[in-house]
Amino acid sequence: MESTEPAPAEYPAGEDFAHWAVVAARAADDKQATNSIVVDVAEVLGITDVFLITAGRNPRMVRAIAKNIQDEVMKAGGPKPLRMEGHDTFEWVLIDFGGFICHVFDEDHRAYYELERLWGDRPRIEWRDESHPVHPDERSEEE
Repeated sequence: MESTEPAPAEYPAGEDFAHWAVVAARAADDKQATNSIVVDVAEVLGITDVFLITAGRNPRMVRAIAKNIQDEVMKAGGPKPLRMEGHDTFEWVLIDFGGFICHVFDEDHRAYYELERLWGDRPRIEWRDESHPVHPDERSEEE
Protein backbone atom coordinates (compact mmCIF):
# COMPACT_ATOMS: atom_id res chain seq x y z
CA MET A 1 0.00 0.00 0.00
CA GLU A 2 1.19 3.48 -0.79
CA SER A 3 1.30 5.84 2.20
CA THR A 4 1.02 9.60 2.46
CA GLU A 5 3.12 11.57 4.91
CA PRO A 6 1.73 11.86 8.43
CA ALA A 7 0.03 15.10 9.37
CA PRO A 8 1.88 16.93 12.16
CA ALA A 9 -0.92 16.80 14.71
CA GLU A 10 -1.35 15.70 18.29
CA TYR A 11 -4.69 14.83 19.78
CA PRO A 12 -5.68 15.51 23.36
CA ALA A 13 -6.10 12.66 25.80
CA GLY A 14 -9.76 11.89 26.26
CA GLU A 15 -10.72 12.74 22.67
CA ASP A 16 -14.00 11.01 21.83
CA PHE A 17 -12.76 8.85 18.98
CA ALA A 18 -15.93 6.73 19.03
CA HIS A 19 -17.85 9.89 18.10
CA TRP A 20 -15.54 10.60 15.16
CA ALA A 21 -15.78 6.97 14.00
CA VAL A 22 -19.58 7.34 13.99
CA VAL A 23 -19.22 10.53 11.91
CA ALA A 24 -16.99 8.54 9.54
CA ALA A 25 -19.49 5.64 9.32
CA ARG A 26 -22.30 8.03 8.43
CA ALA A 27 -20.08 9.71 5.83
CA ALA A 28 -19.36 6.28 4.33
CA ASP A 29 -23.08 5.47 4.34
CA ASP A 30 -23.78 8.72 2.48
CA LYS A 31 -21.64 7.32 -0.37
CA GLN A 32 -23.44 3.95 -0.42
CA ALA A 33 -20.89 1.99 1.60
CA THR A 34 -22.05 -1.50 2.53
CA ASN A 35 -22.21 -3.27 5.89
CA SER A 36 -20.37 -0.60 7.88
CA ILE A 37 -19.48 -1.54 11.44
CA VAL A 38 -17.76 0.44 14.19
CA VAL A 39 -15.76 -1.72 16.60
CA ASP A 40 -14.35 -0.74 20.01
CA VAL A 41 -10.82 -2.18 20.18
CA ALA A 42 -9.46 0.11 22.91
CA GLU A 43 -9.06 -2.58 25.58
CA VAL A 44 -7.15 -5.00 23.36
CA LEU A 45 -5.21 -2.85 20.91
CA GLY A 46 -2.70 -0.24 22.03
CA ILE A 47 -2.44 1.68 18.76
CA THR A 48 -6.04 2.88 18.41
CA ASP A 49 -9.42 2.88 20.15
CA VAL A 50 -11.93 2.29 17.37
CA PHE A 51 -12.13 0.72 13.91
CA LEU A 52 -14.59 1.54 11.17
CA ILE A 53 -14.83 -1.36 8.72
CA THR A 54 -16.78 -0.70 5.55
CA ALA A 55 -16.82 -1.52 1.83
CA GLY A 56 -17.59 -0.17 -1.60
CA ARG A 57 -18.66 -2.24 -4.57
CA ASN A 58 -15.79 -1.13 -6.84
CA PRO A 59 -12.62 1.00 -6.74
CA ARG A 60 -14.46 4.17 -7.72
CA MET A 61 -16.84 3.73 -4.78
CA VAL A 62 -13.96 2.95 -2.41
CA ARG A 63 -12.28 6.20 -3.50
CA ALA A 64 -15.51 8.21 -3.06
CA ILE A 65 -16.18 6.66 0.37
CA ALA A 66 -12.62 7.34 1.60
CA LYS A 67 -12.72 10.94 0.38
CA ASN A 68 -16.11 11.59 1.96
CA ILE A 69 -14.95 10.17 5.29
CA GLN A 70 -11.98 12.57 5.33
CA ASP A 71 -14.09 15.54 4.23
CA GLU A 72 -16.95 14.97 6.67
CA VAL A 73 -14.77 14.27 9.71
CA MET A 74 -12.79 17.45 9.08
CA LYS A 75 -15.94 19.47 8.29
CA ALA A 76 -17.37 18.36 11.66
CA GLY A 77 -14.24 19.61 13.45
CA GLY A 78 -12.59 16.22 13.82
CA PRO A 79 -8.95 15.27 13.48
CA LYS A 80 -6.96 15.21 10.27
CA PRO A 81 -5.66 11.83 9.12
CA LEU A 82 -2.17 10.99 10.36
CA ARG A 83 -1.59 8.76 7.36
CA MET A 84 -3.39 7.03 4.54
CA GLU A 85 -2.59 3.91 2.57
CA GLY A 86 -4.11 2.16 -0.42
CA HIS A 87 -4.66 5.08 -2.76
CA ASP A 88 -2.71 3.27 -5.47
CA THR A 89 -5.29 0.50 -6.05
CA PHE A 90 -8.39 1.41 -3.98
CA GLU A 91 -8.78 -2.24 -2.94
CA TRP A 92 -8.20 -1.48 0.75
CA VAL A 93 -7.83 2.12 1.86
CA LEU A 94 -6.68 2.61 5.43
CA ILE A 95 -7.22 6.07 6.94
CA ASP A 96 -5.41 6.45 10.26
CA PHE A 97 -6.82 9.24 12.41
CA GLY A 98 -4.80 8.15 15.45
CA GLY A 99 -7.54 7.23 17.90
CA PHE A 100 -9.65 5.64 15.19
CA ILE A 101 -8.81 3.87 11.96
CA CYS A 102 -11.07 3.52 8.94
CA HIS A 103 -10.74 0.43 6.74
CA VAL A 104 -12.47 0.97 3.39
CA PHE A 105 -12.37 -2.23 1.34
CA ASP A 106 -13.65 -3.34 -2.00
CA GLU A 107 -16.00 -6.28 -1.48
CA ASP A 108 -13.50 -8.99 -2.51
CA HIS A 109 -10.76 -7.79 -0.16
CA ARG A 110 -13.18 -7.36 2.72
CA ALA A 111 -14.37 -10.94 2.28
CA TYR A 112 -10.78 -12.17 2.10
CA TYR A 113 -9.43 -10.38 5.21
CA GLU A 114 -12.60 -10.74 7.34
CA LEU A 115 -11.62 -8.10 9.91
CA GLU A 116 -15.06 -8.28 11.50
CA ARG A 117 -14.44 -11.96 12.27
CA LEU A 118 -11.01 -11.15 13.71
CA TRP A 119 -12.53 -8.51 16.00
CA GLY A 120 -15.86 -10.33 16.46
CA ASP A 121 -15.53 -10.55 20.24
CA ARG A 122 -15.18 -6.77 20.61
CA PRO A 123 -18.19 -4.52 21.27
CA ARG A 124 -19.77 -2.77 18.32
CA ILE A 125 -20.77 0.87 18.50
CA GLU A 126 -24.15 1.78 17.04
CA TRP A 127 -23.80 4.48 14.40
CA ARG A 128 -27.16 4.44 12.65
CA ASP A 129 -29.86 7.00 13.28
CA GLU A 130 -33.06 8.03 11.55
CA SER A 131 -31.09 9.69 8.73
CA HIS A 132 -28.98 6.52 8.22
CA PRO A 133 -31.37 3.52 8.43
CA VAL A 134 -30.35 -0.07 7.72
CA HIS A 135 -30.24 -0.72 3.97
CA PRO A 136 -32.54 -3.54 2.79
CA ASP A 137 -29.58 -5.61 1.50
CA GLU A 138 -27.92 -5.42 4.96
CA ARG A 139 -30.89 -6.53 7.09
CA SER A 140 -30.13 -10.26 7.04
CA GLU A 141 -26.59 -9.71 8.35
CA GLU A 142 -27.66 -7.50 11.25
CA GLU A 143 -30.72 -9.44 12.39
